[in-house]
Amino acid sequence: MDEKTAYEEKLQARLDEWKADIAKLQAQAQEAQADARLQYENQIEELEKQREAVKAQLEKVEQAQQAAWKDVKEGADQAWNTMNEAMQRAFNRFMS
Repeated sequence: MDEKTAYEEKLQARLDEWKADIAKLQAQAQEAQADARLQYENQIEELEKQREAVKAQLEKVEQAQQAAWKDVKEGADQAWNTMNEAMQRAFNRFMS
């Protein structure tokens, strides 16, 4: 397996994990009081937007030619880091 394919698989696996994590937050939101539910829903909406940004970056990596994919990887890494930080903040805030 080449480095590009390994990166794509790693990013796709993380996207799947984030989808499951967002589902956990959605389940938690269903049990929350009205004011807390709104906070959950706002956070979930933001996480879903960020997840879509990472997904778009993955698509760019997948479409990039072998010689140029590392240039595209930088944007994917930034989106990855932003999403990872947002997910950690959400879980620290709502799941603690």
